[in-house]
Amino acid sequence: MTVREDAIEHPDGSPGLYGYVVRPDFVLIVPEEDDGFHIVEEYRYPIGRRSWSFPQGSAEADSREDEARRELVEETGLRADRLRYLGRMDSAHGMTDQGLHVYVATGLTKGEPRREHTEQDMRQRWVHHTEFEQMILDGVVSDSSSVAAYLLWRLRRP
Repeated sequence: MTVREDAIEHPDGSPGLYGYVVRPDFVLIVPEEDDGFHIVEEYRYPIGRRSWSFPQGSAEADSREDEARRELVEETGLRADRLRYLGRMDSAHGMTDQGLHVYVATGLTKGEPRREHTEQDMRQRWVHHTEFEQMILDGVVSDSSSVAAYLLWRLRRP
């Protein structure tokens, strides 16, 4: 991660500074099963509380698809027979150049998670998609990446 501050010229011609965070893209996986999803909860330091979301993160891999498969196993223990790419989104386009690549995982097989030491407090559960929607409305799911990925899933549903 790098914090940059660039000298810029505003549309009116006046000079300015623009600060933003440079970070690599990450993957977010929507593990779909039986008309619902597997979601994870963990403590998120920047917001000072636990948060439910879709599995997401970065992993060393040869491709984004391999990265998504690794991240899914790491956080949930689930292996996917099929991954469908939904697209790339900007995570916070006014603050960072980082984006997220959204995949839907289906044909899931249960296994043991391979969590990093920082993820040992992670919890996992399955929720019906209507419960997930209610969790969004109630503010229980407030992770903007997960909310955006859910909308993308709804709009691109076969």
